[in-house]
Amino acid sequence: MKTDFDYPNKTLLGTVVFRPSFNNFEKINANQAWSLFFTAGKEDKVLGQQPELGKFFTYLLIALGVTGTLWATYFNNYV
Repeated sequence: MKTDFDYPNKTLLGTVVFRPSFNNFEKINANQAWSLFFTAGKEDKVLGQQPELGKFFTYLLIALGVTGTLWATYFNNYV
């Protein structure tokens, strides 16, 4: 039986952040950061190259934090 599952580079199966080509202290954009978060460091291009989706998740996280803080501040007085 012949398979085409031959990876000559052992770092291809590891996480992205430990690959020598990725770990050059380069800046990453929001899409790459959220892709690494959602895939637990396995892939950095899951969300694609368009910056809108990364910005959406970032602004959603900020909105949840601000809403939670305001809610806790407002309803803390009534407890």
